[in-house]
Amino acid sequence: MTETLEIVSFRLKPGATADFVASNGVVTDWLARQPGFLSRQLGEREDGEWIDVVRWQSLEQAQSAAQRIMPEIGDCKAMQAIEPASVTMSHVAVALSR
Repeated sequence: MTETLEIVSFRLKPGATADFVASNGVVTDWLARQPGFLSRQLGEREDGEWIDVVRWQSLEQAQSAAQRIMPEIGDCKAMQAIEPASVTMSHVAVALSR
């Protein structure tokens, strides 16, 4: 198994920024229950784009979780705050980790 980083960038719908971080507990808790989950970092760039980096034990586990997240918690406040057309996702193999 090769550790994998899942990198998701997105923008929020107008007016959704105020409690976006606080409402992400549901997402973090769901991720933590998924097989292969290792860690998550979430941050906002200066231009308002958000970056969500999730570290997984394998690409297969990352892809499996990505297929299930919307059906299982897509109606939560944090997920509903995201502008769907702005979402991009990529996966990369971890080459160096400390």
